[in-house]
Amino acid sequence: MGKVVITLAHDTHRDNAVVSLRFEKDYTIIDKVKSIKGAAWSQSRGFWYIPQSDFSLSEVFDILSPVAFLDYSALQTGKPTIEKKAIIQNTPISKLDELSEASKIEIEAYRKWLIQKRNAENTLKIYIHCLTIFFRYYATKDISEITIKDIESFNFGFIVKNKYSSKTQSQYISAIKTFYIKMKGIKHEIANLERPIEGQKLPKVIPIETMQSFLAGISNIKHKTALTTIYSLGLRRSELLNLKLTEISFKRDVIEIVNAKGKKDRDLPLPKKLKELIATYYRQFKPEVWLIEGQKAGSQYSATSLEKIFHKYLDKTIKTHTFTLHSLRHSYATHLLDMGVDLRIIQELLGHKSSRTTEIYTHVSMKNLKNVKNPLDELEI
Repeated sequence: MGKVVITLAHDTHRDNAVVSLRFEKDYTIIDKVKSIKGAAWSQSRGFWYIPQSDFSLSEVFDILSPVAFLDYSALQTGKPTIEKKAIIQNTPISKLDELSEASKIEIEAYRKWLIQKRNAENTLKIYIHCLTIFFRYYATKDISEITIKDIESFNFGFIVKNKYSSKTQSQYISAIKTFYIKMKGIKHEIANLERPIEGQKLPKVIPIETMQSFLAGISNIKHKTALTTIYSLGLRRSELLNLKLTEISFKRDVIEIVNAKGKKDRDLPLPKKLKELIATYYRQFKPEVWLIEGQKAGSQYSATSLEKIFHKYLDKTIKTHTFTLHSLRHSYATHLLDMGVDLRIIQELLGHKSSRTTEIYTHVSMKNLKNVKNPLDELEI
């Protein structure tokens, strides 16, 4: 099966200039689109769009090309459809010089260093990609001669100029600092390089009444077990997919989350209803290794399948929404806070290293805010 085609075009939304993105419904692509700066869904127009002021073809291509074919011929009025090869040749990355042999050796050493440091696979891919692009930008310069001024020049001349997001900029800075300071042990002014200020988005929370309808409406017990486990334990997607049967103790009523984000293990209490659900599911499906397995016995369930079943059932409960699978974890934390659970306990349950990460849920929980008396209610109007 070929890649989904995303058609980009100049358009308007509420009298504002935008670039529209039209494609067949695909939740993997939708989640990717949501990560693009400014991207939003127009219910009235029936398409995803990016404000013209935020649009960067290079960033859109970098994010979406791994999962879809981009047709943006309509952005170039009067020009024929551009083939994928031509699109690639028009990205900022494609215009950079190739890596020098010395840089290739350094990057391979960096890759091995990250692996032996037990960095997550996703972190490894991002850091290698960022450092590769950075070294290609300075292909004619010896890496030992690169200064903080060069990095600032790269930030402005490549990242800011091509309208990459502040999150992407932070990833480049982290990759560069990790290479020079942690791996190479070079203690100089690069240590003083600061990451950009990023806006803080509040997590999206599914109301508890909606959660009741959502979970109760799942007829497939395997799907119900997967999504209920994520919500009732506040798991990340990877934590559910990597959960083994040997890590679930019915005797102790504990589930062990091993090697989670930040290489941090944690034990979670097994709720009574989840225990009963898992027992019923196990009797029917008899998984061999993982709690939730794929079609083949002993194989892991896929992340794409997990996303699809989440949207399949939530779409039946809420016709139009912007929730993602991770919203189950956000909802769990917020619902606990609404129930009066101490923030420090929620931090432990979620496996947050810093309490500051957990504190964001205090901005989402409405229980205490609703108890604040509004001065308007004292007025006779």
